[in-house]
Amino acid sequence: MVVHNRTEEVHEMYSYNLYPGPSAKKGLYGVLLTQGEKEGWITAHCSAVQSISPYDNMTTFMHEGASGGGKSEMHQHIIREPDGRVSLGKNLISGEERFITIPRFCLFKPVADDMAFCHPTVQRKDGKLRIVDAENAWFVRVDSVTQYGDDPKLEKATINACCPLLFLNIETTPQSTALIWDHIEDEPGKRCPNPRVILPRASVENVVDRPVSVDIRSFGLRTPSCSREEPNYGILGLFHILPPTLAWLWRLVSPRGFNNPSITDGKLMGSEGVGSYWPFATGKMINHANMLLKQIIENPRTTYTLVPNQHIGVWKVGFKPQLLMREYLTRRGVAKFKTDQYQPARCSLLGYELNYVTIEGSKIPSRFLKVYNQTEVGEEGYDAGARILEDFFREELQKYLKGNLLQTGKRIIDACLSGASVDEYNDIVPNSYSYAFSNMEDYETTNSH
Repeated sequence: MVVHNRTEEVHEMYSYNLYPGPSAKKGLYGVLLTQGEKEGWITAHCSAVQSISPYDNMTTFMHEGASGGGKSEMHQHIIREPDGRVSLGKNLISGEERFITIPRFCLFKPVADDMAFCHPTVQRKDGKLRIVDAENAWFVRVDSVTQYGDDPKLEKATINACCPLLFLNIETTPQSTALIWDHIEDEPGKRCPNPRVILPRASVENVVDRPVSVDIRSFGLRTPSCSREEPNYGILGLFHILPPTLAWLWRLVSPRGFNNPSITDGKLMGSEGVGSYWPFATGKMINHANMLLKQIIENPRTTYTLVPNQHIGVWKVGFKPQLLMREYLTRRGVAKFKTDQYQPARCSLLGYELNYVTIEGSKIPSRFLKVYNQTEVGEEGYDAGARILEDFFREELQKYLKGNLLQTGKRIIDACLSGASVDEYNDIVPNSYSYAFSNMEDYETTNSH
């Protein structure tokens, strides 16, 4: 439990939990959110990296999402198979595995791990959101590291450490070398879902110590498997392009998603609310919803994407989709997609789905881009999963239809409740993706509306 005592002179915080993850650290996050609410700025729940392609393109990614949504994983390197190939995933029904070949990966520089200031003093009037890391040290979850070699860079940083480090829920002894895949057990045979290590920023290789402009602002969702016989909301393709209105809705709802390592109440899919940081906030939900909407509208040259992790239909994929998205969009920069490459998704909450993606000559099979193309899912299973997602959005959005929500926000929510198409969402706030490729005169004219 965390107790906040907010007075005119001081904001006091009391953490009644020996484990600093859900208590002390996130309690301090609540202090930052309170200050930002008073002054009109946000501390985003996100990670960020600057990714550099083999052709020297540099693209800055900001990745948001509820706990377990892939924030720390955005800092991971893609692990190759022994023969050099990259695994796309494994079919849970047939056992088939699918691989692609990528000769060279992008390099990247870490910017932020879990929290970033979107402070007015670092913004520029160029149509892109700018952020700077809000932490002096990173509280990194290592539940996905289960054996040697799962994350070589993090293993190196923790085994050959520059200074003494703090490990939590790792089976070790004081002053020894800790191995981050040796998680403690909550009970015999059941590994702790929330092992952590605290890394000072100074110990992170190639870390960026200045504000950065965000090119791609992605949102991660933990998705369950989905099939015709057992439909679920795991209907997202490799990644989707979102209009700004849908990007805002996803941040209002912020589904916790499937098998969340931070959730123990057994609910299939809860909500973390506005910006995915609402469990840590102490203020008013509508105020934060308005700040998020203003932020999105005022930065039309930042492109929004939606990316799953864990499953794409019946394929188990882990966090590979967001890592491949990082590889692909870094190579493209933010160049405009060809009109035949994308189309409105079958479920309009998913924005635009991709018709084809090729990375270094390797084509991503259509079944990973459009889940209804998987024979085990089909349109029937997809549509049943879409209804689960749509019902969840309708239920969660009701709480925002009150108070002083901006009129544009009310229009967006009303559109969602009435089952709007992607084009109808774009009519409310024109697609930020198209802004990114217009000249500045067009941008200034459109933005004035």
